[in-house]
Amino acid sequence: MNPHPVALPRLTALARQAAPRLLEGVVAPLLVFYLAMVVLGFKWALVATVAWVYLGVAWRLVRGVKVPATMFLAAFATTVRALVSFWTGTWMWFFIQPELGTICISVVFMASVRLNRPLVQKLTLDYIHLPSAVLKHERVRRFFARITLLWAFVLLANSTLSIFLAVYEKLEGSLGAFMVLRTSAVAVISGLAITFSILAFKRVLARLHVAHA
Repeated sequence: MNPHPVALPRLTALARQAAPRLLEGVVAPLLVFYLAMVVLGFKWALVATVAWVYLGVAWRLVRGVKVPATMFLAAFATTVRALVSFWTGTWMWFFIQPELGTICISVVFMASVRLNRPLVQKLTLDYIHLPSAVLKHERVRRFFARITLLWAFVLLANSTLSIFLAVYEKLEGSLGAFMVLRTSAVAVISGLAITFSILAFKRVLARLHVAHA
């Protein structure tokens, strides 16, 4: 049905783009928080984590590099998380707060399917150009609706599991165990979902006889 091939980005290229952001925005703050808590204590761990985020913003401003709007939002969100955790006096709330936000996002994903505007389709079109004839095909529309629902449940599962582990490990008094278990579980669940999404997308294109590079 298709005169023009669909160019799919290489996974290695996507990984090269995502890895630095993942390290800076996810892995490094966790390490900073954990190391600072072990060496300096809980309150200084909050200060160190917030300082890390603002240092990233300041470094870009000094170098004249454009700071993404999402980075300002992340800095603001981290500040709020730190203040709430400082007020409650427990590390549990520092990790639970973003999970509550993720649950809200999963609800938005579900609502987008109900409104016939699946969010995964919008996110995909930011990276891949799909001909209008492909987008209008019923199989493609069903695919994006189902994958959006899949990711809604993935986000919900990750958040629910993270909250459960945070509460459980808080009772056990083990921050290190929480970080290892939570990071491993989220990585496995998300990795499987990403792999399934890519393979399913290629399968849909193949069924429509759409060539992809």
